[in-house]
Amino acid sequence: MAGIQGGADGIDLSVRPMASGTVQPDVRSMAHALKGTGYVLDIDADKMNEIENLLNEGLKDYDFNPVTTTADARVVGFPMPGGAIGPNVHMMAEAGILNKYNDVLAEFPVVVKAGGAWTSVTPGSQQYWLQAFNNVLLGRWKKIEAGFGRAVLGYFGRPPLKPDPEVVKIASEQLGLDVFAGDPLEAAPDTLAEAEKALTERNLPVTEENKFLVASAIVPGKDMELNGGLRLLQGKAKIVLPLKRKEEKQEPAAAPPSAPPVPTPPLFSGPVSTTCTVEANGTKRTFLITLEPPAQTAAGAQQSAQPAAVAPPGSNRSQGIPVYSPFKGKVELVELKVKIGDSVQEGQVVAAVEAMKAKHDVRAPAGGKVLTIDAHVGADVAAGQPILSIGS
Repeated sequence: MAGIQGGADGIDLSVRPMASGTVQPDVRSMAHALKGTGYVLDIDADKMNEIENLLNEGLKDYDFNPVTTTADARVVGFPMPGGAIGPNVHMMAEAGILNKYNDVLAEFPVVVKAGGAWTSVTPGSQQYWLQAFNNVLLGRWKKIEAGFGRAVLGYFGRPPLKPDPEVVKIASEQLGLDVFAGDPLEAAPDTLAEAEKALTERNLPVTEENKFLVASAIVPGKDMELNGGLRLLQGKAKIVLPLKRKEEKQEPAAAPPSAPPVPTPPLFSGPVSTTCTVEANGTKRTFLITLEPPAQTAAGAQQSAQPAAVAPPGSNRSQGIPVYSPFKGKVELVELKVKIGDSVQEGQVVAAVEAMKAKHDVRAPAGGKVLTIDAHVGADVAAGQPILSIGS
């Protein structure tokens, strides 16, 4: 409105305020806002329904979370571009932690102020988001996100405001870096040389385009096998789109021939344990199976469905204790720090998963030896799906 009053003869508007309302104002709202001001839009707002139908047609195959498609007045309190809200909400939903979204938004202004309020254009938006996410998940400033920490310390230039001295001190200690006051370009790593080496080692064409693809996707400390550029060039690109699942029509199955009635097994009133031996590729493994009584409360059924991260008293340690991701949803396994036969201590970091584009430790629930590795680096692991197992 101030721009219009100042003489602007053109403004950008949207069809509908998506991405929590971070986009430009929509045509209908602006048309109403200009009533009685002496200004009008050079567009017929009554025809917006037809244009919006085109938008809806383009979105029909996507399953966007309502958080990203509705306006939210809180957007005035945090500099988060809409292009970051959509993917972040989707990743939180995938990891099963969307319930933390409101807490992350509330933490956003704290992180922005402490960092010196640099621009939220990529990658700044992701640095802000990840630090706010870490603060909510682990406690304020307990884990400094690498990008946010380097920005606070001056490795990307000077922010417009002075960063919080206490946060600067914490970032320096956690990242093992000193405050930097020189030319950021001089401190930048030579990712082109690293990209060229990675292409050569994998017998991929070393072209300027390929070097750019790999170098632009390099993340410090991340396994090069998970580099997005290399994945693309190797035909293993991983692109996550919130597309609706298509339901396949199934022909009704023919009724099976009648079979003699199966005798009902006797009911039991308490847990019953037995063993089961599985042989695969010449290797035999014995499992202890405990059957719960069929009649149990809803709360008990829900509790029994949760993965057991710690061995129950009296269980056979030789059968292995599964190690799970700390998240309730699906995340990517990005690092394995152990191999079969290694001895580990309780609480030791044995793997790492990526959630919200940040690495999170997976710790051993008990001490012992690594018996199996059940997932490979780059695989998606869901709640209840073991990454590895530990036993005696």
